[in-house]
Amino acid sequence: MAIRVYSIEVKNKEHALRILTSVGADRAGCSWMAPKAVYRLVMLEGLKPKQANIIKQEMLGKGGEAAVAWGVIDCSVEETKVLLMGTLKQYDAFLHKLLMQPFGLADLSVRIRDILNRQEGWSPYNLDCRGKTLRLGERTLIMGILNVTPDSFSDGGLYHERDVALAKAKEMVAQGADIIDLGGESTRPGYKTVNVEDELSRVIPVLKELVKEVPVPVSVDTTKPVVARQALEAGAHIINNQSPLPADPSMAGLVAEYGAPLVLMHNQQGTDYCDLIGDLTEYFQNSIQVALAAGVARKNIIIDPGIGFGKTADQNLEILRRLKELGCLGLPVLIGTSRKSTIGKVLGLPVDQRVEGTAATVAVGIAKGADIVRVHDVKEMVRVARMADAIVRG
Repeated sequence: MAIRVYSIEVKNKEHALRILTSVGADRAGCSWMAPKAVYRLVMLEGLKPKQANIIKQEMLGKGGEAAVAWGVIDCSVEETKVLLMGTLKQYDAFLHKLLMQPFGLADLSVRIRDILNRQEGWSPYNLDCRGKTLRLGERTLIMGILNVTPDSFSDGGLYHERDVALAKAKEMVAQGADIIDLGGESTRPGYKTVNVEDELSRVIPVLKELVKEVPVPVSVDTTKPVVARQALEAGAHIINNQSPLPADPSMAGLVAEYGAPLVLMHNQQGTDYCDLIGDLTEYFQNSIQVALAAGVARKNIIIDPGIGFGKTADQNLEILRRLKELGCLGLPVLIGTSRKSTIGKVLGLPVDQRVEGTAATVAVGIAKGADIVRVHDVKEMVRVARMADAIVRG
């Protein structure tokens, strides 16, 4: 037959091993070659010139590359970014050598290796939601939104009554929802903060019925530790925390006390970023450390980049394009794009006509690594997710 020539994309070392095996190479050879087939870029920020010069020298010496700012070589800049480029094989040799270097580079070597290891992905596992189990990593999970608020941007006032809310939750479960996310305070643009008593009066009566009547885990979407505690006492399975955790670590200690999973969402005032995903990654690294220090098990943490929270429409779209970069955290990713204003701005459509736009964000999100999608239109997004999973997860 004629010689064929085509390209191959390699996701990680395990994927490289499968491709090499398909070539017919011997097993020992496959294991040796696999790290050479995976190419990674890692960005470092805030390095002094003396650190950057050593890093560049060592990476070049191992056959990789390191881009630094002009002025590093003669130390005419105070600090620099460094973009590392290389195969896993080159990184392994480079990091081994970096462990022997001064100026804090040994510690940096450990941090770089941790990032590279987490980029290899994680295996599916069972998430214990206080007695109910979610299987993470085998397929995309659907989180159905249930707002018991009078003023949410999409469905405010529709499910404020307890019986109506319960009926809606049951409907979403019948349509394929894996989680019901219950919220008693709107976070739409321009929302007014709800006091604790009002939020509790909205959430707790509905929650008590949900945990008795629906078979799936119920998460409670809140920013207030007082609400979270009473929700957990009433049987909530997950806390979906929308407030910046480093600013109020008490939420983490509370969730750890009850052994519940915790969703960490990125949220900030304003839309100024140095590098969007770089800033989000640092935020999550800090939040994860706070959660771990408070006693939350790492396997109980889920991250949410906070689409629509402290971001412009263009920044929301950039997050979706670059979502895979959050894989360096090695944790399940939840996205909430459903009916949001970014879709309205792109398509010029009102809230009640954004289902197709939502479907596009869900499909792209799954392709870029989302593990859970938070949606209003459960039936339609279950179908989108199953098709996307068939393509992406095989």
